[in-house]
Amino acid sequence: MFTADQYELLDFGRERKLERFGPFVVERPSPPAGRDSPVSAKWRCDAKFDDRGEGSWTSPSRTDDWTVRHGDMVLGLRTTPAGQVGVFPEQAANWDWIGKRVRAAQRPLKVLNLFAYTGGSTLAAAAAGAEVVHVDAARNVVQWARDNADLSGLSEAPIRWIDEDAGKFVRRELRRGNRYDAVILDPPSYGHGPKGEPWKIVQHLPGLLADCADVTKGQLAFVVLSCHSPGFGPAELEALVHDAFFGACQQGAVGRDMWLRSTDGRGLTAGSVARWPEMNPIDRND
Repeated sequence: MFTADQYELLDFGRERKLERFGPFVVERPSPPAGRDSPVSAKWRCDAKFDDRGEGSWTSPSRTDDWTVRHGDMVLGLRTTPAGQVGVFPEQAANWDWIGKRVRAAQRPLKVLNLFAYTGGSTLAAAAAGAEVVHVDAARNVVQWARDNADLSGLSEAPIRWIDEDAGKFVRRELRRGNRYDAVILDPPSYGHGPKGEPWKIVQHLPGLLADCADVTKGQLAFVVLSCHSPGFGPAELEALVHDAFFGACQQGAVGRDMWLRSTDGRGLTAGSVARWPEMNPIDRND
């Protein structure tokens, strides 16, 4: 998890959340926050996102040198038109788990990171010694991830940066005979590839997972599948991993909710994740 000086969930309620990333406080929508009133009657923030209409930020602060650190990773942040800031803090536990899995493998791993966004999982794997292929459809986001690698001292790490549709890339890797030891995926509910390729998680995720199973066949070291889509909770993600990679249940993958813990101890759900293998002693304390 992030240390308190790098990230804090300050408060949540009325379907919004108040967060501090480094020195900056941000207010954003959060449907899982529920309709109950927040603890504090008055929120103060440096930037606030209004999701009505096309969405917009109000009172954005200067953020040229806005960063957060997690372990050896440094991630540059900025406000985006979609209301994001470049990091999903609930993923920090997965980054720690990925680092453990890479170090525990006792062999060089080649990791495929799909829908890789600004590179948190990529950097976690690379910092632990893996070779990584980082795939995201948005060229500007891939550049953002490369900038994060520079900030983290990983500019010379063995990372390939690919801006392409995830499904198309995996199918091409299969045709070329390229194989991987691990797969990380954090698919959106909807999206488009660089050439307008449509992505709908309900329609396309099972096929993509089947291709990921083929591209890791016989050498799979780990899988991480996370998402924030309605209807894709821990049980559903766990079943998808079981079906695609093993063809049966009870193979050791474990689905769970991802959580953020507020400063007053309340929990806010923030998506779900399924990981394999999860029954190893190194995983019990994450």
